[in-house]
Amino acid sequence: MDQETAGITSRVPEPCTVIIFGAGGDLVLRKLMPSLFHLTRGNHLPDNINIIGVDRSDFDNDSYRKEVAKGNIRAPGLQTMILPNPKDWNEFLKNVTYFKADLSDMTAGGKLKAYSEELEKQRGIPPRRLFYLSLPPSVFPTALTSLHAAGLVGPETRKPGCWGRVIVEKPFGRDLESARALNAMTSSMLLENETYRIDHYLGKETVQNTLFFRFANAIFEPLWNFKYIDHVQLTAAEPLGVEKRGAYYEEAGTLRDMIQNHLIQVMALVAMEPPVTFDAESIRDEKVKVLKALRPIKPEDAVRETVRGQYGGGKIGRNEVIGYRQELNVKPDSTTETFVAVRAFVDNWRWFGVPFYLRSGKRMPRPDTEVCITFKKPPFNVFKALELPPNANQLILQIQPNDGMMLTFEAKVPGSDSRVKSVNMNFSYPEAFTVENPSAYERLLVDALLGDQTLFIRSDEVEAAWKFVTPIHQGWAKSPPPTFPNYKAGTWGPEDSDKWLAAEGRKWHNM
Repeated sequence: MDQETAGITSRVPEPCTVIIFGAGGDLVLRKLMPSLFHLTRGNHLPDNINIIGVDRSDFDNDSYRKEVAKGNIRAPGLQTMILPNPKDWNEFLKNVTYFKADLSDMTAGGKLKAYSEELEKQRGIPPRRLFYLSLPPSVFPTALTSLHAAGLVGPETRKPGCWGRVIVEKPFGRDLESARALNAMTSSMLLENETYRIDHYLGKETVQNTLFFRFANAIFEPLWNFKYIDHVQLTAAEPLGVEKRGAYYEEAGTLRDMIQNHLIQVMALVAMEPPVTFDAESIRDEKVKVLKALRPIKPEDAVRETVRGQYGGGKIGRNEVIGYRQELNVKPDSTTETFVAVRAFVDNWRWFGVPFYLRSGKRMPRPDTEVCITFKKPPFNVFKALELPPNANQLILQIQPNDGMMLTFEAKVPGSDSRVKSVNMNFSYPEAFTVENPSAYERLLVDALLGDQTLFIRSDEVEAAWKFVTPIHQGWAKSPPPTFPNYKAGTWGPEDSDKWLAAEGRKWHNM
């Protein structure tokens, strides 16, 4: 596989140690370990690497390696990895070991350090360590405190040739106040360049390509403003329900789970100004400017500027599915939202007056994550006498499940009649490139090992996003929720969201 074409940097990280907390969890076994194996097969990781799984379960090295193998076979979207060369597989597993630890035991950090140092000594690896905290948010402070107290992160790791970096999974806080507290706690132990707040959406190929599409081409950038763009829609739809995450979802809801991080991050990339240079700080500086320019939604305006929904029973394809309130660990009278639409405005020179509609929902007809940019119609209809009102042109950036882009424009239907029809010009990653797209986690893991923070979220980004979202929660808390459930599984959300957009002469783009 060609490294640069595949989207993985051509640089290979230095020999190092990857230490993954929550090693028995679904994310680790179905996403992280398969991604590390895939990277190893593609020669994107150093030959000399330790991968240590840390958890409370009673595994030893052999039994944990068997769990890793099972997870690899179950990994969705990674079917090319199911039948690896046995030699490749065995070579990868030699790097994987297991360390049992209970974070409530304050001696655990010291024991882990001794274990890591012994492995590093055996293989001649300096203390270069990447910690992936695949843990519930409530456990994150305890884990980081333990690592810092043991000297696994902090001043001891800042000597020449050494480093200690920490990847933190979302959600980073649950509101502005808690996010600020977490940032303060984190910065007391880690430097900002040691802190990697991960959002896997930013590792998706089409999301990354948004920057290249905008700033490496001269065609669209002159049109990328309020003069030519009517509105922008960002959609993250999925047919799945909450699965086994009912307890988590009761605390989070879609606004926290999807809008505050994933869609706001994608919106920032779509709306940002050109960076001075293509480096982490320049790009993140421009994203923060967008987030700071978001027009505040006052609590008293939250109901008007948003639409909430919760799915009931229905059909996904041919399968009957239960409603949210019937899911495991969900309250029978829950008012947690599983669908949200938010109207946002970026109050700066480029975007003033252009609405950004952010929409995410569960139990929708099919998976669809996309950005739909709708341009303004021509200022004068020269075909008025023919009764041919032209449709607005649209540019669609398809993030998943089909990576690609589509441009819709008007064309005359062949024949003697004067008829016009919207047609599509498509670009598909699988068709345009012969290489396989790396998974989002592959890209992000390599970047973290290389110390590249471009696709990771900075502390001020987190706080700016929460500053926009928190008043919405406050407004919802002060007003009665809609009558839930208010949309059937297998539909595109509550009817109110369609009426909400129609009131402005617009409609949702549903692929």
